Amino acid sequence: MAFQQKNRYDLKDLRRIIEILRAPGGCPWDRAQDHHSIRNDFIEETYEAVEAIDREDSTLLREELGDVLFQVLFHCQLEQEAGRFSFDDIVDGVAKKMIVRHPHVFGTVKVSSMSQLLQNWDAIKEKTKKQTSQTEVLRSVSPALPSLMRAAKIQKKAQKAGYPPEQPPQKAVSRQEAGELLLQAVRTVHAAGLEPEQVLQEATESYIDSFSQWEAAQTLQKPTSEDRK
Repeated sequence: MAFQQKNRYDLKDLRRIIEILRAPGGCPWDRAQDHHSIRNDFIEETYEAVEAIDREDSTLLREELGDVLFQVLFHCQLEQEAGRFSFDDIVDGVAKKMIVRHPHVFGTVKVSSMSQLLQNWDAIKEKTKKQTSQTEVLRSVSPALPSLMRAAKIQKKAQKAGYPPEQPPQKAVSRQEAGELLLQAVRTVHAAGLEPEQVLQEATESYIDSFSQWEAAQTLQKPTSEDRK
């Protein structure tokens, strides 16, 4: 396929490169891939970009963000070939989402504090995702996240909704002590012949189930309009 090499390329060029790689006569490996076969590559490239951020290495970050962008465009190309959506659809969708979620910037909403801003963000997100309960909010946290990250995010959302901790912490711990507690938990789980990642995912699902029961009980306790008469 015709492709003009340049000293500097832009987004249009990168999209064209991926089209060529996927086209008949392109790269056999790229043509053989689908969403699932390169799923872990997407995860790996994302973590490498995060590593560059942690190292505050701008040169490395530039490279790794390029790899992440390539993954995004590659997945997009697969969908475009299938006739489901295009890169322009992705851009349109995320642009509209950001405009809707920032009414204090693109609309007439006024906010007086960061907490109010975040409350508005959560309310808009729940409305656009058609979430009618906090249990749905918790279940929307991606199961594909690392189990510890997911557990922490879900617990934070649950406690924000008023869910009391099952076992309140007895005392404050230092950063080092917290790390040792986590390491001890991993050792304990391994000693039992279990996989920590899977065990925590299962425990998190049970936590969501318990939250769901608690939320249902809270809803039943709320007075109805008939009760107020």
